[in-house]
This record gives sequence, C-alpha cells and structure tokens, in this order.
Amino acid sequence: MPTEILMPALSPTMEEGTLAKWLVKEGDTVSSGDLLAEIETDKATMEFEAVDEGTIGKILIAEGTEGVKVNTAIAVLLEEGESADDISATPAKTPEAAPAAAGNEAAAPAAPEAPAPAPAAPAKADGGRIFASPLARRIASQKGLDLTQISGSGPHGRIVKADVEGATAIAPAAAPAPAAAAQAAAAPAGPSADAVARMYEGREYEEIKLDGMRKIIAARLTEAKQTIPHFYLRRDIKLDALLKFRSQLNKQLEARGIKLSVNDFIIKAVANALQQVPECNAVWAGDRVLQLKPSDVAVAVAIEGGLFTPVLQDADTKSLSALSTEMKDLAGRARERKLAPHEYQGGTFAVSNLGMFGIDNFDAIVNPPHAGILAVGTGAKKPVVGDDGELTVATVMSVTMSVDHRVIDGALGAQLLQAIVENLENPMVMLA
Repeated sequence: MPTEILMPALSPTMEEGTLAKWLVKEGDTVSSGDLLAEIETDKATMEFEAVDEGTIGKILIAEGTEGVKVNTAIAVLLEEGESADDISATPAKTPEAAPAAAGNEAAAPAAPEAPAPAPAAPAKADGGRIFASPLARRIASQKGLDLTQISGSGPHGRIVKADVEGATAIAPAAAPAPAAAAQAAAAPAGPSADAVARMYEGREYEEIKLDGMRKIIAARLTEAKQTIPHFYLRRDIKLDALLKFRSQLNKQLEARGIKLSVNDFIIKAVANALQQVPECNAVWAGDRVLQLKPSDVAVAVAIEGGLFTPVLQDADTKSLSALSTEMKDLAGRARERKLAPHEYQGGTFAVSNLGMFGIDNFDAIVNPPHAGILAVGTGAKKPVVGDDGELTVATVMSVTMSVDHRVIDGALGAQLLQAIVENLENPMVMLA
C-alpha cells in the first residue's frame, strides 16, 4: 500500500515550513537516510531524510510552497511491487482540510473507498509529538501498539518500521483530561488585518509579507509576555578595570588572531554567576523547575528579518578565548541561517547586548523556558563618586535583568545580578 511522506517537524517549535527544494523526482528509488528535500523552518534551511525505502510515486507539494503544516502529506512512497496506479486519484486530505468541528463529522457523507492514510502522529502525555514514519504508524495502528511506549531508532529518535515490527500490543493509556487552558476564556486578540487596513485607506503604504521567522517571533514573544510574570532588576557597572584588563589580554592574544570583546566577558560573567547562585541556573517546565548543573548561556544575535539565540554550552568551564572563538562561529552561521536546532535550543539564561548601537538601557523579554535575560546597554563616561567620596569619571554600563518570577524570586535575582556585577568589575576573578 502506498505510504504518504509527511512534512516533518525539524525542530520542537516548528509548526509549518517552506518546502524549498525537492532533491528527488517522481520515479526515483530511495533508501533510508537518502536526502529527499530542503525545508526552510522558522530558523534555518535543513535537509529532510527518507526513513523508509521505496520509489517516489508522486510529489504532492511543489517546491517553493510556503506555509506547509507539519504532518501534511508532501509525497507518496511506493513499496516494492507497487505502481503509480495504486495511488488514489484523490489524495488524502491534509490536516488543514479536515472538518473544523468534530460535530460535523457524523453528518458528513461517506467518502469513496481509498487507500487508508497513515494514522495521525500521536502525542505524548505531556503534549509533545511522537516522531514516527507513516509506515511505522500504520503498522502500529494495525497491531494496536501504543507508540508512546516505543523507542525510535531512526534519525532524531524517529520511530521506523523495524521498531514496531517486533513490538507487542500494549493497552493504550487513558485519554488525558481536557486542559485547563481549553476551558479558560480565549485571550483578547488585536484588530484583524482587514480592520487595520481600513484605518489606512487613502494612505500610501507597502504591504510586507511575513516570513516564517517573523511569524514565529511574533507568536513566541506575545506568548512570553502574556504568560511569564516578568520582573526587572537594574544595575550600573563600572568597566574601567575590565577595559584595561581586556586591552592587556588582546595584546598577548594578537599573535593567535584572537580579539576579545566586552561581550565575551559578559557571557563569562553570567556563566560564572549561574554557578555562584545555582538556584538561578534553572528553567520553567510547566509543573516543575529543572535546575541545570552546567552554565549554558544563550546570546541574542541579530540577523536580517529576525534574531537567533545560539547557546554556548558549558560556558563556565571555557576560557575567554574559547568563548570568543565559538561565539564568532555561531554568530556567523546564524546570520547565514546555517545553525542546527541543537545549537540554538536550550540554555537557562540569555544575554542581549545593544550597547554597540548606543542604547543606554532597555528591558528584554524572557525567552521561554529561560529563567532570565540580561539586557546590556552601552558603556559611557559618566561622573561617579569614588570610594574616597571624591567626584571622578568612570566608564559605566547600565544593565537590566528580566526574570521569570515563577523560577527566581526577587532576593535570589538580586544575588545573581550582584554576582554578575562583581565578576565584571573584578575581571581577573573570572580566570581563577
């Protein structure tokens, strides 16, 4: 029976993507691991591999198609002995074509008999999607298997044919109770696109189409601001000792082609501070808090049309020169949208630096599931009162720490920010 190849979820946050390019054509024979297509997610262009062997019988979605929902059939794979004649003339409905309300299903007329599509992708008890090939899902459905109880051996843990062939049926888990969110009133929405357009009738404007990245940024940050109880802590940091120390190090590192930035010191200061106040090295996980051991620090990188937050793992254990080299590599590939998902997912805390644009201070939005983000302004010469009570001039940088109050309370957040300040004002301590 022909098998549908479905639009994959190439990252945990992916809901739709652009089928940028087909790497196969109808009639081509493919094996597990062969490249089928290039797919643009909200963050990067990634290659999609075959998980079963067979012949490409029909391509359902043309290359260049945008907004293809995850789990939409994009092609049909024929097994040995099958031909294009076995493919139904009417392709199975994609998820977005399904009836809007369950109540309409009973009244719908029976559809003509056609090859049964693979069952819809199942979900874990916590709402996460189970990744399985169409053939594996169909076999599991026929054998009454619960895919949540099967470990996948395919790419990225995907469940494939071999995983379900030898498995035995397990009683399905009870259906989860309706989510409380579904019972709550819908959050108020802004005016519709048509309503906004009517406000500007007669005015000249250009309509700019949103790409996948901008849509995801809009959705995620709206959700973050609405659901995360933010609070803010602000400090001024004197940078003179750091700038002098940085200058000395850069002279010594010049022969190796390494030039440390102030941001490299900030990343290291945050990573060390998370070790000094380990209760803050945590993330919100719905009904619990996960407190991490290593300091994995995310850093906001502006790219055309949006931003990435590549993650520097184990930043507390790396030297300043290693952090600087890794950060330059990640930032360069981020601007080319060449980062793999594992390079921009995770982390417990983030750094966003707009100092190079002359911004004095700003408040950043916490990027879930992070517990906080440090917004860094520019360093500028300012009058300050010295320890001796005399007025002097110092290079001062303003920072604002946005914190998720579900994870970090006020006093705990103050301890973390104090540790960051001490690390930056006494930079040699970070090398101890």
